[in-house]
Amino acid sequence: MSSTTLLWIVFFSLISIAMIIDLGFANKKSHEISLKESLRWTAVWISLALLFCAGIYLKFGTEKGMLFLTGYILEYSLSVDNLFVFLMIFSFFKVPKMYQHRVLFWGILVALVTRILFISGGVVLVNKFHWIIYIFGVFLVYTGIKMAFKNNDDEIDLEKNILLRIVRKIIPISTKYDKEHFITKIKNRRYATPLLVVLLVIEATDIIFAVDSIPAILSITTDPFIVITSNVFAIVGLRSLYFALSKIVNLFHYLHYGLSVILTFIGAKMLISHYYVIPVSIALTVVAVVLASSVIASLIWPAKIQKKKK
Repeated sequence: MSSTTLLWIVFFSLISIAMIIDLGFANKKSHEISLKESLRWTAVWISLALLFCAGIYLKFGTEKGMLFLTGYILEYSLSVDNLFVFLMIFSFFKVPKMYQHRVLFWGILVALVTRILFISGGVVLVNKFHWIIYIFGVFLVYTGIKMAFKNNDDEIDLEKNILLRIVRKIIPISTKYDKEHFITKIKNRRYATPLLVVLLVIEATDIIFAVDSIPAILSITTDPFIVITSNVFAIVGLRSLYFALSKIVNLFHYLHYGLSVILTFIGAKMLISHYYVIPVSIALTVVAVVLASSVIASLIWPAKIQKKKK
């Protein structure tokens, strides 16, 4: 058995066992996730990712370990932006907090499959048509600049969501939640509950975000093993991070500026790759420093909106 095969087995075993424990035991009953519980699970997922990174380092050396760590931090930081949108979606549909964990669990489970498919396709495209990396680069620079000028107070009009309109035409939607069920029966007729609609909208949103994040990780490496494992570890840790972030969301109002700089930097890295390859250590340092700086700046200079509410 090769070292790579062994790590694939370890990888899927870690992910499967942790998710089974998370939903099957720790969160078997629907309940509102506390800040303490969410922070505990966030620490568990980050620890597993770092443990896996250590395994890569021991088996393949420093370069592979650095590639995984850079990809993981990059994907994790970019995924944080998803969470703000998830907050808006849950707020729009008035999803009871005790059922939000179930939606995110299944949402992330499906997202794992779609991300792996997208990543596989992206790796094939970049390896077969190298020039496509420049298109990805331009797209990331554009997205980064656009993100810098976005307004955090802007709300998403989910009534205009195409997927929501399609679902309404295919299956009737109940106006009331039926505990944690996605499908309910009313007078012998099946209806989709609002919870199913929320799940589908979150999946559609994740696909949109994948368009940004996958080119970004491909700028670090096109090694399928590194790309997939770092991406998956970042995604599975989102659920617990969401519940922690939802409690303190107003503290990180400068975060989107940091993500803007990171996307622009990664895009520029792609565009100059033919002339100069930026070392992984430098890329990792830039991502980590920018991310930390945006968080620290948010804590030092609190949002003005908070002051207005007092």
